[in-house]
Amino acid sequence: MGVGWILIALGVICVLLVLAVIGIYNKLVALRNRFKNAFAQIDVQLKRRYDLIPNLVEVAKGYMKHERETLEAVIQARNQAAAAGTQAAQNPGDPGAMKSLGRAEGQLTGVLGRLFALSENYPDLKANQNMLALQEELSSTENKVSFSRQAYNDAVMQYNTSRETFPAVVLVGMLGFQQADLFEIEESAQREAPKVSF
Repeated sequence: MGVGWILIALGVICVLLVLAVIGIYNKLVALRNRFKNAFAQIDVQLKRRYDLIPNLVEVAKGYMKHERETLEAVIQARNQAAAAGTQAAQNPGDPGAMKSLGRAEGQLTGVLGRLFALSENYPDLKANQNMLALQEELSSTENKVSFSRQAYNDAVMQYNTSRETFPAVVLVGMLGFQQADLFEIEESAQREAPKVSF
């Protein structure tokens, strides 16, 4: 009878361990899917932003003929940010992709800031109805990107915290759960949304 009880006890312990591993795995999958979904919301807003920028440049081009270099810099930065966004969307949380996206978004924000600063020198551009409408849409989109980024970073923080706590920390390597990176804009001067007031 003693050996039978020991085998039953070992069987129960094994079942409990398997259930614990399954629970940890399922929780990490749910948290990973949450931060991927949160990034998808960022991606939607970034694509909207990228779609607005060529229209903004097109309107500005008619008034800012002597600022061709700045307008080209905006389009180039937009294209680089869009490419970085596509790469990050393929694997949200990937450290390299998130750093690349943060860097590209910082550069785009910087050149947009220069464009808006230069537009102050063109009163007719400031009064243009298309420019005012684009300004309003871009401002709204910037706010949505900011809120979406916060939701994504919160989800990543929760995922990373769960994967780094015991007993999950013992299993994450075997289960294939890599650390996710936050979406941060690297240069502090570029953390602010561009000022789009006309």
